[in-house]
Amino acid sequence: MAPRSRSYQISATPVTIFAHLLVIAVATLVLVWLLHNQEGFAFKSDNKLKIFNLHPFFMIIGFILIGGEAIMAYKTVPATRRAQKTFHFLLHLLALLCGILGIYAVFKFHHESGTSDMYSLHSWLGMGTICLYGLQWLLAFVSYVFPGAEMSRRASFLPWHSFFGLVIFFLAICSAETGLVQKFLILGLFRGQEALIVNFIGILLILFAISVGLGVVLPRVY
Repeated sequence: MAPRSRSYQISATPVTIFAHLLVIAVATLVLVWLLHNQEGFAFKSDNKLKIFNLHPFFMIIGFILIGGEAIMAYKTVPATRRAQKTFHFLLHLLALLCGILGIYAVFKFHHESGTSDMYSLHSWLGMGTICLYGLQWLLAFVSYVFPGAEMSRRASFLPWHSFFGLVIFFLAICSAETGLVQKFLILGLFRGQEALIVNFIGILLILFAISVGLGVVLPRVY
């Protein structure tokens, strides 16, 4: 009889610490890109690019980075299970609100600049991701927060909640990557400092996705 496979033999702690460092790095690069290279951002401006810039700001820093932190909350928050659950829930809510603001910003930009909506793979992936994220959050609220939910239903839903949570998170990463490529081509960023910044954002987002996924499957050593 074949021996049972052993665990990964490492703790989630170093992986989640690395993920936190990636959050800082990605957020810094996004802010440098948008404020230094892309003229900043605003909800109202004659410069329509500033309105558009709210989209990558909210979607990367708000939706993806905060959403990733929410997924890792059970491994990173040094508190009771109940407190971890509350932190996980609230961070996902904040990420969802940031995602909605990001979607609103890009539709506002398209409307005011006369650009068509939902014409690219990026837009299809992004809209599908935010809708699935909202549905996932709503189902989790009904199952785990709303009073009266049956314990058996909570237990049976948990593995699917975890699985689809990661799937939706990886879809968000794919949406961001296609968005960066689309922006890269529109701006003609084939060389120079701005091209390096955009490429590094894309690479670090992939590393962040890997770190979050690995952090979920690894045990936390107290």
